[in-house]
Amino acid sequence: MGFLRSYVTRGRCRRAVLLFVGANASTGSGRPCKRLGLFFRGPAGREIARRFRARRGQPLWSGARTQVYARSRRGHDLRSRPWEEAMSKSAGAVAFVVSLACLSVQASAQIAVSSNDRKMVLDNGVPKVVAGPKPDTATVIDLGVTPPKVLAEIDVPGSVVGPPLSVAVARDGSVAYVASAMKIDAKDPTKQEADDKIAIIDLKASPPKVVGQIQAGKAPSGMSITPDGKLLLVANRNEGSVSMYALNGQEARELTKLTIGKDTSSPSHVAVTPDGKTALVSMYGDNTVKVLKIDGEKLEDTKREISVGTRPYPVVVHPGGKMALVANVGRGTGDVDTLTVIDLSKNPARAVGWVDLGYETPEGMMLSPDGKWCGVVLHNGTGRPKDSPFFHTTGRLVVYRVDGMRLTKAAEAPIGRWSQGIAFSRDGRTIVVQNMVEENAMVFRWDGAKLVDTGKPIKLGGGGAAIRTAGGL
Repeated sequence: MGFLRSYVTRGRCRRAVLLFVGANASTGSGRPCKRLGLFFRGPAGREIARRFRARRGQPLWSGARTQVYARSRRGHDLRSRPWEEAMSKSAGAVAFVVSLACLSVQASAQIAVSSNDRKMVLDNGVPKVVAGPKPDTATVIDLGVTPPKVLAEIDVPGSVVGPPLSVAVARDGSVAYVASAMKIDAKDPTKQEADDKIAIIDLKASPPKVVGQIQAGKAPSGMSITPDGKLLLVANRNEGSVSMYALNGQEARELTKLTIGKDTSSPSHVAVTPDGKTALVSMYGDNTVKVLKIDGEKLEDTKREISVGTRPYPVVVHPGGKMALVANVGRGTGDVDTLTVIDLSKNPARAVGWVDLGYETPEGMMLSPDGKWCGVVLHNGTGRPKDSPFFHTTGRLVVYRVDGMRLTKAAEAPIGRWSQGIAFSRDGRTIVVQNMVEENAMVFRWDGAKLVDTGKPIKLGGGGAAIRTAGGL
């Protein structure tokens, strides 16, 4: 029972209710008490129920209503009593206080963290540095509710430069890491220069707060946490290297910085296979994907380079571990760009197919948690001058059905301008897309056949530059 009592002792929740589970104190039978009503709401209640069943193997009642009703066998109203008093009054019923809107953003919520850049704007197709910009921010979002809800927003350095995967979130939603690839040039405030910091955010705090930073290489960009949560791998875009850190709670210890190319190779993102043994690095300047071996706390270059499309950017590995996708942003000449399909079941891994995206500049890409769908965010010329023949007023979100190594277009929808990252909810039915110019994240409902814009975008504290979910690919 201690795992539920911990919800009481943390004391960080803004709103709580009492959850009662009937149990015979003398026999320990754990059978539900018919004289107790049990109603709890949404993701929080379902997660508590799941964990309780896993521990005790007993069914629980649940309902979708927000009202909570709880009385003991003796008729005491236990809704407002502290844990210890409620337990004694319930005569065999065990009472727990559980959070329904707790900013510790733990198991109940489906956490996404958006990094927002306030330094850069798009001026008729030309990215420019803002004079005297406000601090960059990070927005903590719960994708498990409808509509998705902003839980907190804090000042955190970030950057739109690099793929929109410069955020990583621990699987349990306790810690987030946000990389800052670029900062204002100290000598010329109208320009940017490479930064070398990664912020560590405590998501359990109320509100979340920055508790430390990692010294990275030049322009840290796309990064990933290994599935076991023990390692963080980061692509250092301006120095041709990948850094690897050992994670322990809110601490990160550098293990190695492996040089895998020249400064002009521009390693942009690093993705990790489900078994945690292989890392794939998109080498933007070399038009290849590097294959690295993870052996405990060692990182090795296998010397395997997979030829992909022009300027590979985001990389994502299928949760089944047999396939990876790479989005190639191309040369920016208005031509249609592509995805490359990599077969990881082969030894060595190799490119086995390409997908014609129909539009240019696939900035963001992500697979749904179940691996059935691939969402791609395309600029479609929205970042170009208005007099360009390739200019369009809206970008495109395209969703593909994934069947083995084959991708088939399922749906598409218009999005904003200079759009960046994409994230799926845990059930795959909610998709959010960052729009840099509009400084928001559009919210779509997805039923496997049709994309529906909910018309309720999430306001961000700056241009959405990168986004990732807890335990995301």
